[in-house]
Amino acid sequence: MKTIYLFICIVGLLISSCATSKKSVRKGEANVRHELLDARTFKITKFARDKTYGYSEDNPVKVGGGMEGPLNEQRFLNALAGPNGEKVTYKRQGSCCPFKTPNALFGDSGVLDMYEVIIEGSSEKIILYLNMYDSETLQVPVGFTLRK
Repeated sequence: MKTIYLFICIVGLLISSCATSKKSVRKGEANVRHELLDARTFKITKFARDKTYGYSEDNPVKVGGGMEGPLNEQRFLNALAGPNGEKVTYKRQGSCCPFKTPNALFGDSGVLDMYEVIIEGSSEKIILYLNMYDSETLQVPVGFTLRK
């Protein structure tokens, strides 16, 4: 119970602190089922052609999952590899960019999660935006391949 209360408080603070930049994110569905390679990795079969997919708060990766949203974000990131199959590591950088969604856990708003992704052998830090409230068919962002 304490965990749920804490989660509600954190989301509320994030939403209120970012209210001046409130944007509407294109809606997805709440429960698109994503196939798993294993318990911690999604099976992804499509590659994005849109260079903004995942790289922009206006075009986030919609992993869905509700209460499993953070796990779904990790499942998505675990599926990725660098352009030549390099290992990637990631670290959550925080939340941003409040938006309205009918799939919110509480109320009618959600926030995007930002992950810094680093491709092994590169010093470039890439930020990907993920939406854990809405879902749609997952795609590999431009510049990435799939982990083997």
